[in-house]
Amino acid sequence: MTVTLSDRERRYIALFEDEVGVTIRDCVVDEDHDRIIFVVKAGDMGDAIGPGGRNVERIEDKLDRPVELIEDADAAADFVANALAPAAVYNVTISENEDTVAYAEVDHDDTGVAIGKGGRNIEAARLMAERHFDVDDIQLT
Repeated sequence: MTVTLSDRERRYIALFEDEVGVTIRDCVVDEDHDRIIFVVKAGDMGDAIGPGGRNVERIEDKLDRPVELIEDADAAADFVANALAPAAVYNVTISENEDTVAYAEVDHDDTGVAIGKGGRNIEAARLMAERHFDVDDIQLT
């Protein structure tokens, strides 16, 4: 799948990579929720966050916006689980019929975390899963 980036998103990626020293795979400026979502190379999430979240805070200060991170994955199911973090996701099943739907089994106590205030977390997961794996929808089970 080809991901298209705006010049602004490319600048944000360059800033993050230069400041933190990790590889960023994608960036989306979500104007609806006033945030920037970065997809971090698999295995680089700890370095991207930094001790006590220091790296994320530094990037948020430079961009003057909240930043959210998703760890990249090779498989759609793993990517969906990462996108729903920090919710405890037990299993993700991908169903490919007319539409590709990811069914994520989330701990009952973490359903609210997976959805987020006003649906912002599940919306981000849906957006990024569609961009990277052509997943049309994510349903929580």
